[in-house]
Amino acid sequence: MAASGVHVRLYIANQNSTSWSLRPWVLMKQRGHSFEEIVVPFERDGGHVAAYRALSPTGRLPALHVDGVVIWDSLAIVEYLAERDPEVWPQEPVARAWARSAAAEMHSGFAALRSVCSMSCGHRVRLRAHPQALEADIARLDELWRDGLGRFGGPFLADERFTAVDAFFAPVAFRLQTYGLRVSPSALEYCRRLLALPSMQAWYSAALAEPWRDEEHDADTARHGEVEADLRAPPGSP
Repeated sequence: MAASGVHVRLYIANQNSTSWSLRPWVLMKQRGHSFEEIVVPFERDGGHVAAYRALSPTGRLPALHVDGVVIWDSLAIVEYLAERDPEVWPQEPVARAWARSAAAEMHSGFAALRSVCSMSCGHRVRLRAHPQALEADIARLDELWRDGLGRFGGPFLADERFTAVDAFFAPVAFRLQTYGLRVSPSALEYCRRLLALPSMQAWYSAALAEPWRDEEHDADTARHGEVEADLRAPPGSP
């Protein structure tokens, strides 16, 4: 995406736990965009707030900086990228409309899935219960994935290529892995396809290697289930 001489920086938060930062990051990696990645981790008692406010008007990450222009929110970043790279979304109009609708649904919905199954790449958690709202979200997720794969032929949701809609569901693949959530065979195959991407493997490795901890997020991960494994490097590891 970056033209010669254009400095592109993507500011992201903790890779173990930030689904919002993963979306533009994995899309830019898959599309071969040149950018500088800068991780600004959460700090205890909100110590990161001032740093985030200096990077994004909402005080949240991700934020894309392109030669002084700031684009915040993952959906806005994706649309900014799409204006410069037409293959960010599927080329076929019906597939593109479906992909945008599915991405928007993920961006604004699936509240129970987000609440009960917070993203944590390095944990393996057995849920104590499956609330009805969570089961409804999983059923809708499965329906949506099967619809896209069946309608457009795969192997990705709306195209033979990885596009923005796949980036929006990339964090869900980590959630399915962490919590062992059950989906249909075709949805599970798609999840495994996402997890096997080199970009997703790179994110996962970086998440496990992080030397810091977000204690509040770790407590939230354990709130709904039993933590059976923590695969991350010990805190403070070099």
